[in-house]
Amino acid sequence: MPNNARPVLLFASFSGAGGVERMLVNLMRGLVELGHPVDLLLAGNDSPHLARLPAAVRRIDLGTRHTLAAAVGLARYLRRERPPALLVAKDRAGRAAVIARRLAGSNTRIVLRLGTNLSAAMAGRSALDRWLRYLPIRRLYPAIDHIVAVSDGVAADVMAIARYPRARISVIRNPVITPELIRDASLPCPHAWLHAPREPHLPVIVGAGRLQRQKDFPTLIRAFALLRRRRRCRLLVLGDGGDRTALQALIERLGMQQDVDLPGFQHNLSCFLARADLFVLSSAWEGSPNVLTEAMALGTPVVATDCPSGPREILAEGRFGPLVPVGDEHRLAAAMAHMLDRPTAPATLKSAVSEYAYRSSAARYLDLLRDRR
Repeated sequence: MPNNARPVLLFASFSGAGGVERMLVNLMRGLVELGHPVDLLLAGNDSPHLARLPAAVRRIDLGTRHTLAAAVGLARYLRRERPPALLVAKDRAGRAAVIARRLAGSNTRIVLRLGTNLSAAMAGRSALDRWLRYLPIRRLYPAIDHIVAVSDGVAADVMAIARYPRARISVIRNPVITPELIRDASLPCPHAWLHAPREPHLPVIVGAGRLQRQKDFPTLIRAFALLRRRRRCRLLVLGDGGDRTALQALIERLGMQQDVDLPGFQHNLSCFLARADLFVLSSAWEGSPNVLTEAMALGTPVVATDCPSGPREILAEGRFGPLVPVGDEHRLAAAMAHMLDRPTAPATLKSAVSEYAYRSSAARYLDLLRDRR
């Protein structure tokens, strides 16, 4: 690594074990391997993913767990260091960065990474809730120099909500595929249903994510119940969250306790995905679903809802796996049966997600942060 390489500056809140934090660590690793240390300015530091930070990442705690409250500490850093560019992750941090730059009297260029289709997430809210959510975005986003969207769908969404010009938005794929993803896939799997040797002709289907409304696991469970009427199979739903009790009650009501299991959050998701016969994404909305990309990178056949946004792009309009309407258990069950009978070839799936490699993603971020236009 060059001794005179200026650190890449990243401002983010690390809270929980979510996909955003995991992608940021992958991105920082890619930046470091490309010769750039990273200064990570933290508004929150409660995440197991922080243990994976490369040694060349310098943690700078801003003394608060609240992102907007971190604006004062961030302003001090900007006033003292005068960095040319600041990469910011997530909406609230982006708004805090705009405030911090004004407080600092700095000309630091702000680049905001967005990974959520906000209008889809707000679709069930009242008009007042949406207005209150969108108002600060429309007020502050014009001061952001450039936005990185993780999918074309997220790019279109931020244009519509923030009235932000498309010329100042870049789409950069998430840094999903790492050497650890491939290595961890070969490690022993802790679930008995995926041990070798397995019971012959008994496929195991996997879903994964936080047990919450966004992931719509009730539709997946009901679709599985329809599929199980026609063939023997099992379903694992990996993750934790507030909907666990309701999902367990649904499983019991359908009489599927022997064939559906909710084993909780898994530190090594790769070993489950690699051994599954099928991965199913049942989400109501996404930004760019990392677990769908991971499953394909490991050669596992997939089915996904055609939710906003990401699955249609990743699956190339359905070329690499079926896309079904959100919430349609009958269409989902039919697509699951189809892919179990005629799975997409592993080599085809791996090739389809090659642009999600962590170093390729990091290189595109570097190019954008150096660009002063």
